[in-house]
Amino acid sequence: MPAAKRMSVAASVSVRPLVEPDLDRADEIFRVAFGTFLGAPEPETFFGTADYVRTRWAADPHAAFAATVEGEVVGSNFAADWGSVGFFGPLTVRPELWDQGIGRRLMEPVMACFDTWENRHLGLFTFSHSPKHLELYRRYGFWPRFLTAIMKKEVAASAAVPGPGPGRVLYGELTAAERPEALSLSRELTGSVYEGLSLEREIVATQAQGLGDTILLDGADSGLDGLAVCHCGAGSEAGEDVCFVKFGAVRPGPDAADRFERLLNACEQLASEKGLGQLDAGMSLARQDAYRRMVDRGFRTWLQGVTMHKPNEPGYSHPDAYVIDDWR
Repeated sequence: MPAAKRMSVAASVSVRPLVEPDLDRADEIFRVAFGTFLGAPEPETFFGTADYVRTRWAADPHAAFAATVEGEVVGSNFAADWGSVGFFGPLTVRPELWDQGIGRRLMEPVMACFDTWENRHLGLFTFSHSPKHLELYRRYGFWPRFLTAIMKKEVAASAAVPGPGPGRVLYGELTAAERPEALSLSRELTGSVYEGLSLEREIVATQAQGLGDTILLDGADSGLDGLAVCHCGAGSEAGEDVCFVKFGAVRPGPDAADRFERLLNACEQLASEKGLGQLDAGMSLARQDAYRRMVDRGFRTWLQGVTMHKPNEPGYSHPDAYVIDDWR
C-alpha cells in the first residue's frame, strides 16, 4: 500500500465499543487474520466451529472494542477481568491493514479497562516467533515469559475418575440457591493459587451461554480441591468434538500433584460423557511438573506461543503451580 494511503488509513481509524451487529464481521476478520498469519490454505475457515468473538463479547460487552475506518469494522480486541489478573485478546486486524498502527489504537481501551478494574497482574498470549508482536506489547510494559503449549489428547472411550477420594460436582447441576456458595468456594480456591484471582466471570459466562460446564472437585474437608472451566463442542471456544479446559487449578500444597491428576481425570470424564473425542488444554512451561504430567498422559502440543506479563513477574506461572490456561 502506498505511503500516502497508509497515512490516510491511520488518520481515519476510530475505536468504539463492539456492538452486536458487528459480530459477524469481527468474527470473519478474526479468522482471516489468524489464518493468514499462520499460513492456512483457507484463512476464512481457520478455527472451524470454535467461536472466540461472540462468546467473549457476550461475557462482557463493555470490554469489547472495534476499530473502524470510514464506518467499517477493520479489527477488534477484548479484555477479561479475572479479579487481580487481567488479560486481553484476541486482538485482530484485517491483513491488508497490518502495520499501520491499528493494533496500538485497539490497545488503548483495554489498558483503560485494566486501570478501571485495578488488576494487579496483566497478560496476553502471542506468537513467540513474531518480533513485531513482541515489540508492540513491550511498548505497553508487557514482557515475554515462558512458552505456553496448547496441548491435545484423544479422549479415552470410558474415561472415569479412578481411585478413592471425593468426587466432582458440575456447576451446571447445582440449584440457583447453591451456586453463590460454589462461586465463593471457587474464589477461595483460586485466591490460594494467586491472591485475588477469580474465575467467577468465566464460570458464569460458560453457564449463561451454554458453552460447557465447570467442574468443582470436592475436597476431603470443606472447600474445593480443584476446578476446571470447560468449553464443549461447536459454538464455544472448543469447537466441534473438542472439550477445551479454558482454566483449571488445584489447591496448592504437598498433595497438589495428586489433586491435579484427579482434575485431569475429571476433565477427561466430562469430555467422554459429552461424547467429545478430543481434550485441549493450555500449559505454561514454567509449570514444569504439571506440564510433564500432561505429556505422560498423552497430551501433545499442536500450537505454541508465549505469554507476556505486566509487570515482568511470574504471577501464577511457576514450578509449584498446577494451573491450566493459555490467555488466548
